[in-house]
Amino acid sequence: MKSAWLLAFAVLVTSAAWAVNPSIYRQGTIIRMHMGDCALQNRGFMKNFGPPQGAMADESCPEYTLVTDKVVFVIVGKPSNQLVPLAEVVDFRFQNNELAMRVDDARKESKFMIKEMVMRSEWEMVQKHVERKLNEPSHESSHESVHE
Repeated sequence: MKSAWLLAFAVLVTSAAWAVNPSIYRQGTIIRMHMGDCALQNRGFMKNFGPPQGAMADESCPEYTLVTDKVVFVIVGKPSNQLVPLAEVVDFRFQNNELAMRVDDARKESKFMIKEMVMRSEWEMVQKHVERKLNEPSHESSHESVHE
């Protein structure tokens, strides 16, 4: 619950700071993409937390990690029609609680839902910790079973 409030506060503060001149784009780099569940994209609060509404078609939506100079965003696109190449530097801005992105000087913006935001310094610290854990030699002890 606390993290949800922090995320909402961060979105509001960042949106307010960058909304001073919404025509100015910021730049970031797409560093990761995977296909995830579209539930957040297609449903509202009541559909997510209300009574079951029946089976929905299984859809996959592209989920990207966008790294900027100060903030790292996890954003979700609409089903299968918003693919952005990795290592691509993109121009983006906030528009109506979404992230509007322009890729390769495209005339039209693509809109993405913001799933997660974190300060880049904190994100880099977590990435270093994960890398350290992956590079540690395994400390599994071998247990031999004794059969009688």
